[in-house]
Amino acid sequence: MTMTTDDIKQQRHQARQQRLKAQVDAAVAAASAEKGLLLVITGNGKGKSTSGFGTVARAVGHGLRAAVVQFIKGSWDCGERNLLAQHGVQFAVMATGFTWDTQDKAADIAAAEQVWLQAEQFLADPTLDMVLLDELTYMLSYHYLPLERIESALLNRPPGQHVLITGRACHRRLIELADTVSEVQNIKHAFDSGVKAQRGIDW
Repeated sequence: MTMTTDDIKQQRHQARQQRLKAQVDAAVAAASAEKGLLLVITGNGKGKSTSGFGTVARAVGHGLRAAVVQFIKGSWDCGERNLLAQHGVQFAVMATGFTWDTQDKAADIAAAEQVWLQAEQFLADPTLDMVLLDELTYMLSYHYLPLERIESALLNRPPGQHVLITGRACHRRLIELADTVSEVQNIKHAFDSGVKAQRGIDW
């Protein structure tokens, strides 16, 4: 029976897919370690916190226990908090708003210190499977919290606990410590065209 051009293309496609499957299967088989991961989501694009909260939602969907610490947030409504708090996720919120709103560095440092105390409790709690440190990176950029204290809490957390850190310009030391690092790039943003932040999309 003579093979058609389509038959030949199908055979070649099948051969490529079989080789790809073998590579993927080998990689999956080799990845046998299991540990609490440190993930960093940084960059100038929109979606860092959204990705962090999405991961928390995924964990909660699997029955894991999670907690969230929000830095550089105001007292305004937060859709993620409204939803996840209903499912047992604990929240600690700095609630001072943006630094250009407060214009009071001493007060901001005091607020950062207060919420970091709660973060340290979460990071020492073996019953928590995941902790999201949302926009923690700014605490280092603005010199509100010492790097050494953050490192210590991360390094001494329970072995199986996963931690996510979000925010722009993540400190290189946290990137070095992380198991997984993703950078969100900004291509374009509606705000730059005069579109205001909108409920359900931006908060």
